[in-house]
Amino acid sequence: MSSFPQWLRSNSEHYLLQDTQARMAKKAGLAGPRSPKTLKDRFFRQVFAPVYRLLPWGIRKRTIQALPGSHRQDWPEPDYSKRKPAI
Repeated sequence: MSSFPQWLRSNSEHYLLQDTQARMAKKAGLAGPRSPKTLKDRFFRQVFAPVYRLLPWGIRKRTIQALPGSHRQDWPEPDYSKRKPAI
């Protein structure tokens, strides 16, 4: 069974992608993804995605990093003192 942060991330990615596809299709005059049917679909497409788009990047970044198991892990700083000259 997956944890809540994994579930939230998976659903967030899925529905944010659908929202972007729907907006791009509308702009191009094409048919987009199917309209939301279930309560979960409606929540993520009609509440979550619009609110997420309105949030400033700093808040989004802090939220992503605060979730346990997040994919947003920093790379360790290289230790240049242990390296030998390239020549």
